[in-house]
Amino acid sequence: MPTVLFIWGWRLYFYANENKEPIYIHAEKGDMDCKYWILVDEMDIKEEFSYNMSPKDKREIRKIIFQNFDTIADSWNNFFKKTT
Repeated sequence: MPTVLFIWGWRLYFYANENKEPIYIHAEKGDMDCKYWILVDEMDIKEEFSYNMSPKDKREIRKIIFQNFDTIADSWNNFFKKTT
């Protein structure tokens, strides 16, 4: 499972065997976990699930994902040899 980045205690990663899914990112910090779809064409994200996260935690990870949107999409595409 490739790790895209570590920031503010969050680990952002995706699974190497899920290349048939649209671009997504998992994030975990302590006992919190979530998954967001990366909607490249819309320049947006959509929460798939979250576990043990407060609204503040969700705002924080959404901010991190948006600030690193291109890095996440590029990491996915480079890993799976796709182009955006």
